Amino acid sequence: MIYLDAAATAPARREVLEEMWPFLTTTFGNPSSHHTYGEAAAAGFSRARARIAALLGCRPAEIVFTSGGTEANNLALKGMALAAPRGRHIVTSAIEHPAVLEVLGYLRRFHGFRITTLPVSPTGLVSPDALASVVDDATTLCTVMYANNEVGTVQDVEGLAGVCRRAGVPFHTDAVQAAGWLPLDVGRLGVTALTLSGHKLGTPKGIGLMYLRAGTPCEPVLHGGGQERGRRSGTENVAGAVGLARALELAQGSLPAAAVTAARARGTFISSVLEGVPGAILTGDGQQRLPGLASFCFPGVNGETVLLELERRGVVCSSGSACAAGSTEPSAVLLALGLDEETASTAVRLSWTQGTPSGDLEAAARAVVASVLAVRSLGAAHADTAPAEA
Repeated sequence: MIYLDAAATAPARREVLEEMWPFLTTTFGNPSSHHTYGEAAAAGFSRARARIAALLGCRPAEIVFTSGGTEANNLALKGMALAAPRGRHIVTSAIEHPAVLEVLGYLRRFHGFRITTLPVSPTGLVSPDALASVVDDATTLCTVMYANNEVGTVQDVEGLAGVCRRAGVPFHTDAVQAAGWLPLDVGRLGVTALTLSGHKLGTPKGIGLMYLRAGTPCEPVLHGGGQERGRRSGTENVAGAVGLARALELAQGSLPAAAVTAARARGTFISSVLEGVPGAILTGDGQQRLPGLASFCFPGVNGETVLLELERRGVVCSSGSACAAGSTEPSAVLLALGLDEETASTAVRLSWTQGTPSGDLEAAARAVVASVLAVRSLGAAHADTAPAEA
């Protein structure tokens, strides 16, 4: 089987698991405990925080560990919004992850925030000029994702954050999909807050983080023992933090060479599919997109049927966000790009890691072409044999 659903979750990396193992077996203490086991765990936890801070270009104290990307987004958005000294206005884009959009819906319903949703271009880009036109003295914060999880479009985060910085507005970016492919230096990006999830990078599920610029007010979402300097209570996941540090070092340390290689393979993959499937539509931006993601719509066929045929041929992928699995509604992201509901229902997303062999992508491209053509052929045959209406 060829696994091409890394945007949903990546396989855990052996190097990550090996570094985590001591903190699950021998150095297993609670880092808040004042004894030998606890102090050893606390030392490993502190080292992991410092290693991650070095990769993000920030201070260790600006890192808050969470259970994953969803919690990190909840903490960043609820925390900054509820502690903000000004306004009740939040700006976002039409293609954010549900872990952002659902939080903003909560803030609107229960705390009276006004939400401005910026439209995107047909390829999924947010215009800095459009952002500048809606930011005002009442704007509390802005949140726009770094890279989209369904179509792979990469935003001009530096430009968008610059608009907010000049207006004195905090800027948050969901960088869950960007990690491992794009630069994460928070100083260069100019962001106030940035959120990540480990299982997209090769850690087991259950660890993530929020970077929050020092001095930014943030109300905790989880209350309890006051861990993480009072910003996120709960017993610390030491092994997860150690694994996240290692995974980030491996992924970001391979850049930019790994991204260049993957982008070249992605280009070949996309060309093969577009040339092999008449009428296929590439979704997302052709240039400003993740190196490890290709997404298409295939008008005239059902996307789920194509996925079943692909798996029969040995390729595992998805129709879009794993968080929308089981939904019968068309993708809100694809609708925001201007696609109609029928076309949006034909979506197929393929995503891979830095370690995916180019040969696997070549084989997968052939499988995509064969699968779509086979499904179309079956549909045409069924139409030809259907009884005529009286």
